Amino acid sequence: MKEKDSRWSELRRTAIITGSSSGFGLVTTLELAKRGFTVLATMRNVEKAVAFNSLTDDEDILRRIEPFPLDVTEEDSVARFLKKVQSMERVDVLINNAGFAIGGFAEEVGLGDYRRQFETNVFGVMAVTQAVLPVMRKQKAGTIINISSVSGRIGFPGLSPYVSSKHALEGYSESLRLECAPFGIQVALVEPGSYRTNIWSSGMEVSKHSMAEGSPYSDYMNGMTSKLESSKKKHGEPLEVAELICNLAERETITKLRYPIGKGLKLTLVLKQLMPWSWWEKIVLRQILKK
Repeated sequence: MKEKDSRWSELRRTAIITGSSSGFGLVTTLELAKRGFTVLATMRNVEKAVAFNSLTDDEDILRRIEPFPLDVTEEDSVARFLKKVQSMERVDVLINNAGFAIGGFAEEVGLGDYRRQFETNVFGVMAVTQAVLPVMRKQKAGTIINISSVSGRIGFPGLSPYVSSKHALEGYSESLRLECAPFGIQVALVEPGSYRTNIWSSGMEVSKHSMAEGSPYSDYMNGMTSKLESSKKKHGEPLEVAELICNLAERETITKLRYPIGKGLKLTLVLKQLMPWSWWEKIVLRQILKK
C-alpha cells in the first residue's frame, strides 16, 4: 500500500486538514505530525485543539500542529483561510475531511436540511479546494485527498442527505482529478466503511419527523437504529484510516482515484456491482426490516 520515496517524502511536508478536532481528522493530524509534516489543523472552534494535547505529550509532534479557525460554510471564514493559504510558502497536501451526517427519510427531511448537508460536505470542500489550488498549481505539485464514505458508492435508506452529498463529492473528485492532472496535482478519494467516529453517534442529526410517533417510517427508523447499534462493536479503529490517508500523502504517485477501506467493504462493492439490483434490494431491506 505504501509507495514512499524518501526524497519525495522530505519535500512534501506541509499539509492542511479540515475538521481536525475529532474523528478521522484528529487522528490523521497527529499521524501526519508524527511523520514530520507541518500541519495547518483547521476546525470551527480552535478551543477544541486541546484534544491534541489529550492524546500526546510529545512536544515535537505538538509543535508541528497549528490550529486555525475555519468554518467551511461561512464566506468570511473561508476568506480568512484564503489569506492564510496565500501567506504559506507551499501547500503539499490538502485533506478535505470536515463533514457530518443527517439522517431521516426523503419524504420527511426538509430541503433546508439537505442544503445544510451539502453546504458542509460538498460546497465546503469546493471552497477550501479553490483556495488551495492556485498555490499548488503555481508550485506544479500537490495532493488533494477528499474523505468520502462507503455512502459515496452505496445508497442506504434513511440516509439520503448524507448519501447524496457523498455521491456528489465522488463526482466532483473525479472531474477534479482529470482537471488537475496536467498541473502535477493529484486527487484521491478515501472511502471508509464503518469506524468508531462520532459521525454515527453524537455527530449525526436525525430528522425530528422520522423520530416522531405516527411517522409512516417509524418501523424503518427503528430497524435502522437497531442495525447501527448492533454493528458498533464491529466498527474499525480510526487510526487505520488515518494511516491510509498519511500513506497517500507521502506518495509521489497516486495511481488510483478511489481507496475504499474497512472490513468486508471491497467485497461488498464488488457484489453490488455484479448482483442484479433486485437481489441487492432484497438483501438490504431484509437486514433492516427483518422481513
